[in-house]
Amino acid sequence: MVCSIVLNLYQHLRTELKLQLEAFFSCVILRLAQSRYGASYQQQEVAMEALVDFCRLKSFMVEMYANLDCDITCSNIFEDLASLLSKSAFPVNCPLSAMHILALDGLIAVIQGMAERISNSPVSSELAPVNLEEYTPFWMVKCDNYSDPDEWVPFVRRRKYIKKRLMIGADHFNRDPKKGLEFLQGTHLLPVKLDPQSVACFFRYTAGLDKNLVGDFLGNHDEFCVLVLHEFAGTFDFQDMNLDTALRLFLETFRLPGESQKIQRVLEAFSERYYEQSPQILANKDAALLLSYSLIMLNTDQHNVQVKKKMTEEDFIRNNRHINGGSDLPREFLSELYDSICKNEIRTIPDQSAAFPEMNPSRWIDLMHKSKKTAPFILSDSKSHLDRDMFAVMSGPTIAAISVVFDHAELEDVFQTCIDGFLAVAKISACHHLEDVLDDLVVSLCKFTTLLNPSSAEEPVLTFGDDAKARMATITVFTIANRYGDFIRAGWRNILDCILKLHKLGLLPARVASDAADDSELSSELGHGKPLTNSLSSAHLPAVSTPRRSSGLMGRFSQLLSLDTEEPRLQPTDQQLAAHQRTLQTIQKCHIDSIFTESKFLQADSLLHLARALIWAAGRPPKGNSSPEDEDTAVFCLELLIAITLNNRDRIVILWQGVYEHIASIVQTTVVPGALVEKAVFGLLRICQRLLPYKENLADDLLRSLQLVLKLDARVADAYCEQITQEVSRLVKANASHIRSQMGWKTITSLLSITARYPEASEVGFDALLFIMSDGVNLMPANFTTCVDAARQFAESRVAHADRSIRALDLMSGSISCLTQWAQEAQEAMGEMEAAKTYQDIGEMWLRLVQGLRKVCLDQREDVRNHALLSLQMCLTGVDQVNIQHGLWLQCFDMVIFTVLDDLLEISQGHTQKDFRNMEGTLVLALKLLSKVFLQLLPELSQVTTFCKLWLGVLSRMEKYVKVKVRGKKNEKLQDLVPELLKNILIVMKMKGVLVQRNALGGDSLWELTWLHVNNIAPSLQSEVFPDQDSEQKQETGENQETG
Repeated sequence: MVCSIVLNLYQHLRTELKLQLEAFFSCVILRLAQSRYGASYQQQEVAMEALVDFCRLKSFMVEMYANLDCDITCSNIFEDLASLLSKSAFPVNCPLSAMHILALDGLIAVIQGMAERISNSPVSSELAPVNLEEYTPFWMVKCDNYSDPDEWVPFVRRRKYIKKRLMIGADHFNRDPKKGLEFLQGTHLLPVKLDPQSVACFFRYTAGLDKNLVGDFLGNHDEFCVLVLHEFAGTFDFQDMNLDTALRLFLETFRLPGESQKIQRVLEAFSERYYEQSPQILANKDAALLLSYSLIMLNTDQHNVQVKKKMTEEDFIRNNRHINGGSDLPREFLSELYDSICKNEIRTIPDQSAAFPEMNPSRWIDLMHKSKKTAPFILSDSKSHLDRDMFAVMSGPTIAAISVVFDHAELEDVFQTCIDGFLAVAKISACHHLEDVLDDLVVSLCKFTTLLNPSSAEEPVLTFGDDAKARMATITVFTIANRYGDFIRAGWRNILDCILKLHKLGLLPARVASDAADDSELSSELGHGKPLTNSLSSAHLPAVSTPRRSSGLMGRFSQLLSLDTEEPRLQPTDQQLAAHQRTLQTIQKCHIDSIFTESKFLQADSLLHLARALIWAAGRPPKGNSSPEDEDTAVFCLELLIAITLNNRDRIVILWQGVYEHIASIVQTTVVPGALVEKAVFGLLRICQRLLPYKENLADDLLRSLQLVLKLDARVADAYCEQITQEVSRLVKANASHIRSQMGWKTITSLLSITARYPEASEVGFDALLFIMSDGVNLMPANFTTCVDAARQFAESRVAHADRSIRALDLMSGSISCLTQWAQEAQEAMGEMEAAKTYQDIGEMWLRLVQGLRKVCLDQREDVRNHALLSLQMCLTGVDQVNIQHGLWLQCFDMVIFTVLDDLLEISQGHTQKDFRNMEGTLVLALKLLSKVFLQLLPELSQVTTFCKLWLGVLSRMEKYVKVKVRGKKNEKLQDLVPELLKNILIVMKMKGVLVQRNALGGDSLWELTWLHVNNIAPSLQSEVFPDQDSEQKQETGENQETG
């Protein structure tokens, strides 16, 4: 009846009953609901029912929090009630009772009220944390408008902050008063220089202070402490209050010291304040002091068991004669005081252990006085202004309480109540961005799925199907993951543990990882059963041997229905079939694949934690032999990791580092082919292939990652070379225009170059190189040198027919057109300095090209060798429009032309016809190359200071070639060709004015050295080329002889 009355009073008159409601809950409900205060079970149940009725009022807890918990002069009623509900829901060493369910209902009513307020209006952005930048008297903080949420919400949050800091300060004070006051000064709750009023208000309004320490401080004779004592007394309102009531209230706030001098100082301060506010009967403050002393003595006399002879009323009246300014106080007045003290002891040593005090007349009188001056009652609306702060207080105990009830419950309606509570907690946690709370909830729920428990059941699928609690918990876990995944952090690990257990049991859809990739191409490949090279699906990986006979839930189901020929199975019962059906329905309701397909919508932090959880769940790559089950787990986790990476291509920067490091750890530690390393390699290739078009700023990092493929153990590389090449080829053909850096192209061409050594992969690799280099469409300065080097390796490779080597040489020689084009573009579009730098770069690329061709000129295969010489000649003579510097040409002669002639000559002398067929023809081509290049460059090179050295190098090679013996005899072709070529060169040199006789002092070294070598090759050439000089020389010789 009483509780119903108060409930009605709350609904209609609560704005007038703020402190009365506080007293009702602290002195009645909270005391009755707990057995330690002597209440019977029936009384506890009545109190709990009343509390739950209040909790079903949506505004009740919010208003308790705003009006009482956020008021420094009031108790934390919301916190106490929430604590009571959560503790009362715990069954301790006993089965669930009506009391436990009742408390749970109240708790969930509060939580669902918060969840409904979220639905009523969108949650505003997270409230800024309260902080005190400077000192403000905390007891004077006011609100301008208690009806405007924009005003009162910041006000009550500020007050709550102050209240919390005061309680922390009280804890410090109780350990060391001096340090406690210093702490409060540091938090701007007390001024830098302490003043009596601020310290007095700290003592007066702070809960949890040690009343012994407060009494010692107030009774101290120090001047500052005396001032604090008087300010402290000044905080009390004794207006129209009896002396004994006022004295009781005063002495309840601290412990009265035992020393007489301290008692006197305390009572003097009290008497002064009491007389100031209630002078009606007393003549002066001395009368108040004397009567207060008398009341203390009477209290001791009446309530001390050691006093045998008690003071009578007459004794008390007689003792107080003439104290009122020389007059007597009214007898009736003194009699009332005597009766009051005898019936109700003044506790000079307050009971600090009583969390919820009893209501007594003096407290009620004080409450009535305070209620006249207390702050207005705040009425809450349907919005969640304070829910975040409230929920942060009660979330932990609430999750624990619901979990314990869920654990002990046996009825499905109780299960559903708990599930509703869990979902409400999840909604509030997510909407208020309380990630830690949501993680705790997920951890707690995952335990109830039974999926994380070591399975002792022979058939865990049947056990799961028969366990309603486990199935409801599982659906709830994945419902939370799908709805509120944005705000899950560490909880992803537990969720993945559940997913992995379902995977191991074969309860996941067979294509959960491939579906998660959200890849139409991949899906079509799976549908048409294409090989691994076109797909990341585990369906195309080498089968991992696992204890499971089948994967996928239907596989498990079919096992149950099938009959084993060797070990006949019993026909499944109807109960087993029903259990399997329930399991199937449960997994379908979980929508596990949505976690990964919808990961593109997850907030960045949650996505990162999901990726890290996958990497953690996969474990470290095994260095030795791992169990098939461990490898299966690692492969599955890697599939999911690749899937979310592909799904989040727009946010790849968030994931890339972790994904790359995980794949790198697999690739670098695996020494034998296997499903895991296969998934890692082809997953990496697919990531690069899919993301390059979208992430130019990450292109270099993506391409650099492919260097991992180059680091594969030889056995692994051999096993997957053909498939790797196919993937690289696809990547190049789809993304050539997106590869721009030298590093990126170096990685690609390195991968293609390696394939030249593998018969089964080389054709695909060469096809990719052909795509890059044909017609120069995809050639650029960034990839020119690396592509040329790759083409050279294909030209030198003997794993295919010589025709492909010749095609590779054509690619090399054809690339000269790109150099010409770039040189023309530089001339037209650039300034002089920029063009000069570009010409230098082009020259260096050209030199690398001809150096590569020089190496192929030494090939054992005649066709390849000769074609390489022709290609080299084309590249040396076809650069008219490229401004090759003289110094680079001289370098080319030394490093390429002379070197190839010398090397070919050495090969012809040191190898048999069987090793190098028809070397005579190759030597002929080499000489023609030398002659043609020298003649083409003669006008430019003749001007350089080292031309003589160059010319002598040409003559030296011709001299060696004319004298060469192939298979023991001189070659007729060379015998005829060398003089012919040399004669042609000499004629041109004569015509250009390069080779002329000069009569300069000291002789003419070029002229003399030329004929010195020419005479060793063909003595008749001088007379044939320079007949005039020859006749003059003969005439001069004859004259010299006649003179002699």
